[in-house]
Amino acid sequence: MTTHSIVRPPPSERPGTDFARLSRKIADAGLMGRRPGYYALRITVVAGLYVGGWATVALVGDSWWTLTVAAFLAVVFGQVALLAHDAAHRQVFRRRRASEVSGRIAGAGIGMGYGWWQDKHTRHHANPNHEDLDPDLDPDLLVWSQDQARAATGLPRLIGRWQAFLFFPLLTLEGFNLHVSSVKALANRSLKHRTLDGVLLFAHFAVYLTVLFWLLPLGMAIAFLAVHQCLFGVYLGSLFAPNHKGMPILKGEDRPDFLRRQVLTSRNVCGGRLTDIALGGLNHQIEHHLFPSMPSPNLRRARTIVRRHCEGLGVDYVETGLITSYRLALASLHQAGAPLRKTRAPA
Repeated sequence: MTTHSIVRPPPSERPGTDFARLSRKIADAGLMGRRPGYYALRITVVAGLYVGGWATVALVGDSWWTLTVAAFLAVVFGQVALLAHDAAHRQVFRRRRASEVSGRIAGAGIGMGYGWWQDKHTRHHANPNHEDLDPDLDPDLLVWSQDQARAATGLPRLIGRWQAFLFFPLLTLEGFNLHVSSVKALANRSLKHRTLDGVLLFAHFAVYLTVLFWLLPLGMAIAFLAVHQCLFGVYLGSLFAPNHKGMPILKGEDRPDFLRRQVLTSRNVCGGRLTDIALGGLNHQIEHHLFPSMPSPNLRRARTIVRRHCEGLGVDYVETGLITSYRLALASLHQAGAPLRKTRAPA
């Protein structure tokens, strides 16, 4: 495993291609420029909410009302994760070092190994929804296609039969999975800066657990941890589920050009400014995949240009409401698990 910069359009996309013509339209509209004022305000607000949340835990103390703060901090942790995402894509800072430092700080704040996540996310962007190349389609717990279902063993085979019904309950474990995967990745010697990532990870765990068990009685601390991490997992999973699940899955030698590879496997979510805040701009998934380093507040303006360009090319541009996007994702999961429902689960 090696850490790379978040994917950019390949060199093969030379002037004259469909993507190059779109890229010129986006550049002419000034949408690739940095937004320092926006990110300064967003970072300040999120950092203030993060510090304020933990200060409230200290103030509320030995009261079951503190579990409402745990729910609040779950949302704040999700917003920190979105900031780490933007930093990794160099949306916040143009320079690599500033992007990595800010991304690592944000990752440390939520107990995420920055190097592990960046490597995984880079490979996802290079080949979204490709069954063999996208790590987000690894059948480690769920199956994403009927071919994976037929080959499934162990937990994926057991869970895959009814995975659409289990999807949101399983998201309660996603926060814990983020921590465990980050720690497991430290054993990979090819991971760059793994010592630094390890120090930051275990420092987060130490501070997090010390604060909880120092401020709260044992039972309440455990309840806080469960509520906080489970809701964080649900929010985190809900941020990414609408984007690609239920869209076409590529296999084998399926390698359309860059524009079609990104557009045809992604789905936008309609909504206003509140949706932009809640999903961190990932509701404009098509534009984000085409222009990963575009600052998230510019994605809404880019949408009109990209959609018209795709219409001119006859390329399907999919956009749905949030509830519909979840329905499509769950329907896709249910269909993927169909072969397992035709056979008896192993005893």
